[in-house]
Amino acid sequence: MKYKILLGLFTVIILISAILTFVPLEQACKSSTNSCTIVQTSKYEKTLGIDNSHLGLAAFIVLFALTLSQIKRPNKKKRILISLGIIGGTLFSLYFLYIQFFVLNATCPYCLIADTATLLSLLTLIFIKDKSFKNHTKYEEIKNNSLEITKV
Repeated sequence: MKYKILLGLFTVIILISAILTFVPLEQACKSSTNSCTIVQTSKYEKTLGIDNSHLGLAAFIVLFALTLSQIKRPNKKKRILISLGIIGGTLFSLYFLYIQFFVLNATCPYCLIADTATLLSLLTLIFIKDKSFKNHTKYEEIKNNSLEITKV
């Protein structure tokens, strides 16, 4: 259940990032004077010389693929990578929210949706139990016990 919720949230973030990546700014923001444009053309629009929307798109496509893989074949490494990705994404989201509200005094609706979905991903990660991994672990334990019994 947890990972299905995360897939939904990652899908929203991917769609938002794709809009900001592929749709011309004038069409996405509807005006060159609104706060969306102010945010998207500020000096904070890039991280390490790469558009934030491109980074978000790439990062959340990777997280989406990892999460899909975790649903099909759960393991601890993927679970840890997903958790680290969400924590990193949350830190970026908090930074971007700070920039919008306290530095630029302007907000981008697309960014707010993506940032909110990222924060919801962290809440999902923290508060929803991961039953699939526990069941997989139990399955492995039963399988190993069965193999031990058959060796005797």
